[in-house]
Amino acid sequence: MVGELLNAEKFSLQGNRKTREGGLHPDRDAQFAHIDQSVAAALAEQQPVISVDTKKKELVGDFRNAGREWRPQGQPEEVRVHDFLIEQLGRAVPYGIYDLAANAGWVSVGINHETAQLAVQTIRRWWHELGRQRYPEARRLVITADGGGSNGSRVRLWKRELQHLANELGIDIKVHHLPPGTSKWNKIEHRLFSFISMNWRAKPLVSYRVIVDLISATTTETGLSVRCELDPTRYATSITVSDAEMAAINRVRDAFHGEWNYTIQPQAQLRSNGAVIF
Repeated sequence: MVGELLNAEKFSLQGNRKTREGGLHPDRDAQFAHIDQSVAAALAEQQPVISVDTKKKELVGDFRNAGREWRPQGQPEEVRVHDFLIEQLGRAVPYGIYDLAANAGWVSVGINHETAQLAVQTIRRWWHELGRQRYPEARRLVITADGGGSNGSRVRLWKRELQHLANELGIDIKVHHLPPGTSKWNKIEHRLFSFISMNWRAKPLVSYRVIVDLISATTTETGLSVRCELDPTRYATSITVSDAEMAAINRVRDAFHGEWNYTIQPQAQLRSNGAVIF
């Protein structure tokens, strides 16, 4: 009777809907405009632009994976009832890069922790394997990233590791962080990660090999291609970056919200003959 009365009053059973993004920063829209302008300028000059983020960490093993897949009637994939970490198998930490101009993704699957070292090492591997071939005339690398996580705007280790990378590559690394509460607008979320989730729906991620293969097999009708590799390094946590190390970072802040927008330039290095190079 209660159900009938509720139906008559136009009620229905409904789940929750994620719509609240927290407090809106007053410069939210201005930051998006700032990012769009920088990205458009870089693309017009054929400079590389990448969107980066960590996908949701996954337990490795015969666990339930969301979604439905075609199977013979009455023969669903059998998985574990409880989602508890299997120590021998571990967990997967997919850190991804989406190349805006190439419509291509790169994912490194870490095996223990989401850290800034994993993030920057993924960018390094992408650059050496693909980036420098695609952009031989690159003078700067533009990165758009969330404001939190391993690549957050307040993470000291992220900036220190980017300084090391800038020194190695000999080019500027320009970073733009999305304003607070807007991570779902990061390009990588809806141009790469969403398609990976669709591709492995209802498939238990029983091993790292299966995870790498499923990510690598992700494609779209618009031509998305993805390369994926396992990163077997066990990255440490709680690494402290001193004030002196931070002061040594060659960071140039933008006039508009320099905490969100900055360029890390290669540091001067002294050759054995006394010459200073950058």
